[in-house]
Amino acid sequence: MKNFERNDLLFSLCGLNCAICTMKLDGYCPGCGGGAGNQGCSIARCSLDHGGYNYCFECREYPCAKYDGITEFDSFITHRNQLNDMEKAKHSGIPAYHAQLEEKANLLKHLLERFNDGRRKTLFSLAVNLLDLSDIEFAIEKIEGEISAESTQKEKAFVAVKHFENTAKQKGVTLKLKKKVSNKK
Repeated sequence: MKNFERNDLLFSLCGLNCAICTMKLDGYCPGCGGGAGNQGCSIARCSLDHGGYNYCFECREYPCAKYDGITEFDSFITHRNQLNDMEKAKHSGIPAYHAQLEEKANLLKHLLERFNDGRRKTLFSLAVNLLDLSDIEFAIEKIEGEISAESTQKEKAFVAVKHFENTAKQKGVTLKLKKKVSNKK
């Protein structure tokens, strides 16, 4: 979008955790305002129209109608914690929230390098997005304790998936993207 630029490419204007998005990690998305960005983003356009806020929570109209139902469906990244994460960033401050995101991003990179068998990127991204930092660290500790130097990549992935699914189940979290159901017949 013309004239829309952002310095914060870790946490989006609308509350998505770009730092732990697999599209961003793979270099497919520069984030909103980071180069080509999402040219059709109505929230970016709204920010420009309202004076160029860095985060929607800075606007006196937040949360507005643009957020109605936003957490019900996911895109390539989960939207489920979008409003909660926006509140966390607002109350703890952007520097503190960035520190947590950077820590989560490092853990996600570790999971992908150490335990991904080529099929677990979305699951690991969801786990890191939806679980608390302490739960992620605990699951990784359990995984590391259960695998050996002789474990194959497939075995490592199996153990990691098992521990993240168990942790998520205990926390009432589903580690699947919520796709919008099409009404086409």
